[in-house]
Amino acid sequence: MSASVHLICGSTGAGKTTYAMALGTKASAMHFSIDAWMVGLFAVDMPTPPDWPWISARVLRCEAQILTTAIELHRIGVSSVLDIALLRADRRREIADTLKSANVAMQFHLLDVSATERWRRVSARNQDKGETFHLAVSRGMFDFIETLWQLPTQDELAVWERAGPVVKAGASH
Repeated sequence: MSASVHLICGSTGAGKTTYAMALGTKASAMHFSIDAWMVGLFAVDMPTPPDWPWISARVLRCEAQILTTAIELHRIGVSSVLDIALLRADRRREIADTLKSANVAMQFHLLDVSATERWRRVSARNQDKGETFHLAVSRGMFDFIETLWQLPTQDELAVWERAGPVVKAGASH
């Protein structure tokens, strides 16, 4: 099996990290979690209350480093799973263009789960603080992220399908 970069797309609570961890094991791939990077690198410095421009700038820097590392891993034959949410269509397009220009094989995984179910999962994760817990997500944070989330359209999915396989998982509406 040749190396591939797996892109995990879904909003908060869709099950991205759980899915990415399982996929990483199955595909013998390096798992990159934006939540783990953000908490590990920046949580101690995060302003209170959270400031979206501050967070966004750091997310973009982490994503850029994760992408660079995934491309380098691909070059030496190691697959990666990018658990970076991919909330917006424009950002997904930028990442796809970067991978395509680096001649990286990619696979897009969409976790499409209803907002009601995702909030239920987030609430449970906040309480349980299990394996995929990195930080508590308040209802306000969840609702804000919902304003950013853009479910891929059929046209966008068709573009991804031309780049590589598309896997749809977790549908529940």
